[in-house]
Amino acid sequence: MKSMRSEACAILNKGTVIPAIPLALDENRKFDEKRQRTLVRYYLHAGAGGIAVAVHTTQFEIRSPEVNLFYAVVKTVLDEIARFEKKNNKAIIKIVGICGKTEQAVSEARFALESGADAALLSPGGLKDLSEDEMIERTKIIAEIMPVIGFYLQPAAGGRIFSADYWKRLADIDGVAAIKCAPFNRYQTIELVRGVALSERRDEIALYTGNDDNILIDLLTKYEFNISGKKIEKRFVGGLLGHWAVWTKTVADLFEKIREYRNEKDIPAELLALSVKITDANAAFFDAANKYAGCIPGIHEVLRRQGIFEGIWCINPGETLSPGQAAEIDRVYIDYPELNDDSFIKQHLHEWQEEL
Repeated sequence: MKSMRSEACAILNKGTVIPAIPLALDENRKFDEKRQRTLVRYYLHAGAGGIAVAVHTTQFEIRSPEVNLFYAVVKTVLDEIARFEKKNNKAIIKIVGICGKTEQAVSEARFALESGADAALLSPGGLKDLSEDEMIERTKIIAEIMPVIGFYLQPAAGGRIFSADYWKRLADIDGVAAIKCAPFNRYQTIELVRGVALSERRDEIALYTGNDDNILIDLLTKYEFNISGKKIEKRFVGGLLGHWAVWTKTVADLFEKIREYRNEKDIPAELLALSVKITDANAAFFDAANKYAGCIPGIHEVLRRQGIFEGIWCINPGETLSPGQAAEIDRVYIDYPELNDDSFIKQHLHEWQEEL
């Protein structure tokens, strides 16, 4: 099994901001490499410590034979990150989403490793016919190829519910370095954290929130469990989120502020109020009112308004903003001006584009 680069491993374990990168397309729905590279540069200059590509936000359809963009998009994003690392002498966590049954997952993981990825975010999506035992075996096989980030994906996005025992067994696998928790459910979130706490490898597993509906509270909360008469504590050390694909500079600045309050007894009331604002903004971007139908176009719309994307095009022409969603994005822009980073992008966008 290949180990993660020590610098990337240290960043992952300490905790950082990891956006799930969207896919840049032109008006003909063809891959727009220049805007994709610009987006990577935005995230890295905004302060992200890692980027995840080929995930839900990047559109799973990049894998379909008629689209065939998986390899091109992964190589473009990882190459741009590598350029930033070399220029700035700074490590960035490079994560590639891995999907499908074992044969497909193995193929994608090998390509990700060859392309310079640090870890595989192993999706359970579309595998409801597999038992928990079979899912564990699949994870073990991928973990022999490269470090794995486990993934609790909400059922609305194609995931499924897992037991606490499943998460304990997943955490027991030597090659599992972290777990992203995104069930959008408090009960299931607690089950995951408790399962990890039950593992002897609990201190080797970095927990990342993917609960876009509860980001700030996840990052501020300390989970405590009584394990064999001993108090065990676990925290979410960072986030790997589609929501962080926009307004990323504000996110990175806020993340550093959150660190200051993790061990404080009294959390400022304004931070708790901010949590509500962030969730409200997420509802607009992710189109929660319409069961997330406009989730990806909503993210694209923000990037379009900021000048990074040319349009909101998705691979599927039918995937677009829901009725009223643009007005909701207007509303959160007006209601929470402190959350956007439009001025930061306006100041630097030209320099991110000029090398292309």
